Amino acid sequence: MKRSLLLPLLMLVAVCGVARAEKADSTKPTNIEADQMVYDDVRQVKTFTGNVVMTRGTLIIKAGRVVLTTDQYGYEYAILYAAPGALASFRQKRDGGPDLWIEGQAERIEYSEQTEISKLFQRAHIQRMDGKRVTDEVNGEFISYDSRAEFYSVNNTVSGESKPGAGRITAVIQPKNAAPAGAVPAPAAVPAQPAAPQRKPQAAQPGKDQ
Repeated sequence: MKRSLLLPLLMLVAVCGVARAEKADSTKPTNIEADQMVYDDVRQVKTFTGNVVMTRGTLIIKAGRVVLTTDQYGYEYAILYAAPGALASFRQKRDGGPDLWIEGQAERIEYSEQTEISKLFQRAHIQRMDGKRVTDEVNGEFISYDSRAEFYSVNNTVSGESKPGAGRITAVIQPKNAAPAGAVPAPAAVPAQPAAPQRKPQAAQPGKDQ
């Protein structure tokens, strides 16, 4: 293979910024497990079928079938197909923190190494995580990400167009200063009670004992 297999697929943007994949993964070997592999040397097409699991460093990709095509210039074009009733998925650590991750799912995921554009089709979902806490997530029928331009779009149809009545995309953006899991909220402040009015001393009455 010319370069890292499907690595830029994981350089997807979630809702609030660019999610950069772990740089160290680009120096790791790619391991692929499947029930079957078919290699067409003439067409330069490799097909992995049956519980496909691909790993490269922190990157883990799972799919029912993966088709890899190499063009005349050595660029890879990959298509991940979900197993029946399931979704193709990926998970990878992100740079910028000790426990930052990005995860994605879809019925079909396509990636072009030449253009560095990733496309997720049908029931597409991407989320960023800090440990186990989801910080941002987005859902739609189609998600496209251009890692060169750091640009992404989410649409409500698999054609890449948003059409009225075709459904709604959804996004959840968590507050940046969210309390860590297990933190005990501070007790509410008790409002101050008004001070009791002070009684004025009474003047001595004439003829009374002092």
